[in-house]
Amino acid sequence: MQLFYNPDITQNTTQFSFSKEESKHIIKVLRKSTGDTLHITNGKGWLFTAKISIPDIKNCLAIITERIEQPKRNFKLHLAVAPTKMNDRYEWFLEKATEIGIDSITPLLCDHSERKIIKVERLEKILQSAMKQSLNCYLPTLNNMVSFKDFMKQDFSGDLFIAHCEETNRKSLKQKLSPQKDVTILIGPEGDFSVKEIEMALLNKFIPVTLGKTRLRTETAAIVACHSVAFVNEI
Repeated sequence: MQLFYNPDITQNTTQFSFSKEESKHIIKVLRKSTGDTLHITNGKGWLFTAKISIPDIKNCLAIITERIEQPKRNFKLHLAVAPTKMNDRYEWFLEKATEIGIDSITPLLCDHSERKIIKVERLEKILQSAMKQSLNCYLPTLNNMVSFKDFMKQDFSGDLFIAHCEETNRKSLKQKLSPQKDVTILIGPEGDFSVKEIEMALLNKFIPVTLGKTRLRTETAAIVACHSVAFVNEI
């Protein structure tokens, strides 16, 4: 099944017109015609089945024939991860985390951050592509980049963890995770969190954790954390 994405379609939509780019892809590449079935999601949990009524290469029109809402998970995962120096590494993290299952991502600007600017539009497209590829109907929320200090001013809920490399009293993340609970995990930049940032997180009730015995790259640490939460919540 190939999944298309459009945020404007709702459970009350009866027919849908694809963009010029998607229409060309449907008709020219996929070679779809009148009566063929397509699947669409709005990224909000709904999966729509539609049949092509007008196979126009510039404005393909489809009639919605079925709508199903995918059940939500009984927990939410929020990863706050400092952007990596190399863009492609952060993009890889976003892609894989979406495939595994994540609800929201916050790019963190830290004391040791080397990258201070991100291309939000490109990152959003990567999230959308990964959602469609994994046949998931929930699009993760990409929050605006925020400084570590400002991030700490939020009201947090659920379990809170900060993964860092300082030789302090850290617990194993896999031993501290509990199923069916909301989780927020902080992952620092290539130079790790500063001592000041770690102290600030601890004051805000974040639990210091380790992700294993080896030192991981930022993007690898984020994926390990994401998969650990998914694994603990498997039924």
